[in-house]
Amino acid sequence: MGVVNFIINNILTQASITISLIAMLGLILQKKSVGQVISGTLKTLLGFQVLSAGSSVIVGSLTYFGEIFQKGFHTQGIVPSIEAINGQAMNELGLGSSIALTFLAIFIFNIIFARFSRWKYIFLTGQALLWMATMTTVFGYFAGLRGFWLVVVGGFIGGLFTVAMPAIAQPIIRKVTGSNDIALGHFCTIGYLFEAGVAKVFGERGENKKSIEDIELPKAFDFLQDTYLSVMVVMVPMYLIVAFFAGPSAVEVGSQNYLMYAFLQAIQFVVGVYILLAGVRLLLGEIVPAFRGIAMKLVPDAIPALDCPVFFPYSPNAVILGFITTTIGTVLAMFILPVFGLAMILPGMLTNFFAGGTAGIFGNAVGGRRGAIIGGIAHGFFITLLPALLVTAFNQLGFVNATATDVDTVAAALLYAWLLNPIFKAFS
Repeated sequence: MGVVNFIINNILTQASITISLIAMLGLILQKKSVGQVISGTLKTLLGFQVLSAGSSVIVGSLTYFGEIFQKGFHTQGIVPSIEAINGQAMNELGLGSSIALTFLAIFIFNIIFARFSRWKYIFLTGQALLWMATMTTVFGYFAGLRGFWLVVVGGFIGGLFTVAMPAIAQPIIRKVTGSNDIALGHFCTIGYLFEAGVAKVFGERGENKKSIEDIELPKAFDFLQDTYLSVMVVMVPMYLIVAFFAGPSAVEVGSQNYLMYAFLQAIQFVVGVYILLAGVRLLLGEIVPAFRGIAMKLVPDAIPALDCPVFFPYSPNAVILGFITTTIGTVLAMFILPVFGLAMILPGMLTNFFAGGTAGIFGNAVGGRRGAIIGGIAHGFFITLLPALLVTAFNQLGFVNATATDVDTVAAALLYAWLLNPIFKAFS
């Protein structure tokens, strides 16, 4: 068990190491020279680490933004945290080993399904697999499953998600990227498809469909065609307005003026986007060619399913629009859902950016600008509704005020709570 835990904690959950090893395997299977294998492996590692560094800068900036948002608008409620659920499951329920083994089982089932089904996707977002393993293990445990069956059932269901979600999203991904080389490996896909559906119904169609990427600006505003400047023009006012409402005492900033601090945090956000997109370009330049070796030898026609930031360069304006509209939707849901007896879920700015931005790409691709706007607000409401429903399910298990955000893992948990748990208990 110690070896398994070492592999999971130090390799499989470390996405940069996992992807680098897969790139190395692909290059070896293609019988590349030693120098090419070393170069391709290290460039893949470097690309992912640069991407991660950009994500970390964005996370730091958005964490600050979330704090001043809550204090500026005096919001109190439940903050979704799958990390807290994972910690409680391991420490209080003693499910650490079961979660680790379920994680490994999901990975194995992913390869089996990709090898023997039409869904040829290898899911490479390790952290998302860990959260899926946590959900299936916790809800399987309270359904009466133990030992072998707890792991196998969780692995099977999680494995289905690893191939089904990329497969369902791939038609839109092909439209966005213009190729079939990569897929989306992010467990918020149900939310993306929800936005795409709303965008299809309420968005633009045919010749009337205008992408947010093709927006025409007056000549004086040509500088906004630059991705980073356009992000800056949007984010700086957002940070300054929220900081103004929060006031100087909201967050400790030392001797610096609180508005100047907010301004620099907005710039830091743009810096994070710049670093992230640079890492994406470096990563894709290596992982796609290397992955052909896996496809040729182990899983014919395999397609790597990668984390959502990989797709941001394909539609950067839609990412920012998706972030803004999803945030609007989550704020509306925060006040509306308690009227119907559901928990108040506070907006999570990290989810709003990464999931909302990706959903914006989907909405824009399907329904143009109008689809992205209407679909984005609906997406924000949707990704708040599901965690609110999950609070009720967790309360029944003894987890007080606990919920999560990634809607695919939430959907898996609700599948257990509403369908599988009664079946398991009936036969136990």
